[in-house]
Amino acid sequence: MSQSIKLLVLDIDGTVTDSRHQVTDAARKLVQESQTAGIRVILATGRRYRDALPVATELGLRGPLVTASGALVKLPSNHETLFRSCFKKELLSQVLDCVIGFGHEPVLYTDSFHEGFDFYCRTLVSCSEDGTATGFGEYLQWNKQLARVVPTLCESLPEEIFSGFVMGSATQMEQLEVELNARFSNVLSVHTIRSPRYSDWLCEIAPAGIDKWSSVLRLAKTWGISANSICAVGDDSNDLPMIVGAGLGVAMGNARHQVQGVADHVVGGHESGGLLELVEILTNS
Repeated sequence: MSQSIKLLVLDIDGTVTDSRHQVTDAARKLVQESQTAGIRVILATGRRYRDALPVATELGLRGPLVTASGALVKLPSNHETLFRSCFKKELLSQVLDCVIGFGHEPVLYTDSFHEGFDFYCRTLVSCSEDGTATGFGEYLQWNKQLARVVPTLCESLPEEIFSGFVMGSATQMEQLEVELNARFSNVLSVHTIRSPRYSDWLCEIAPAGIDKWSSVLRLAKTWGISANSICAVGDDSNDLPMIVGAGLGVAMGNARHQVQGVADHVVGGHESGGLLELVEILTNS
């Protein structure tokens, strides 16, 4: 196995970080040992680029960062954008009508790291029907310094929106995913995942064909690495395409059942040093 794997792709939340959002010792050892063995290592995450940077730095990774579930790839050394997906305005407008029609508030990502903000929204206020704070409300308040609030957002869509998301209960997000896929068949890439830091769930929305795996393959091609020579590790539904597509697809022991069900190998959980099993598989086989 060590002779065939040339690229190791790691998810962040639930994979290289624990429940306190700290990088695990197992992740550090896996990265170090893999690089010593001549294996390239990159991160592929649902996080925003800004939130992925500290993890890459802590792990000593200087290569491209696949962020926003594949919709944005940037180079940390100079923050150069290597790839960015883009919504057609007409499609995005229709998607927003659907999202808002279901009673949800959208968050739209732009490639605006250098400008000091990361996303657009219509409001920074979000409460449940009984007036209590929601996970989404917490997200907005904790990230308000990175938001551009535009109440008329849907009437004047910014240029270069590359993806977005909605937050709510697991049931709400799963229902929204079903509706979006039904209304916009073959033109959207939609994933419902657990929010690692907030009580709500996320419904991620990007143009069709955009996911972690599509961006990993784009990078691998420039390095002359085939899919069969890639090991991909993750725990949630936005990791499914890369776990299925990679030569060695690995699910964490804490991964969702559907992720474990398609993986070639399941290691222990992120809290129990599961990634250490990969050190043995990748460097000593």
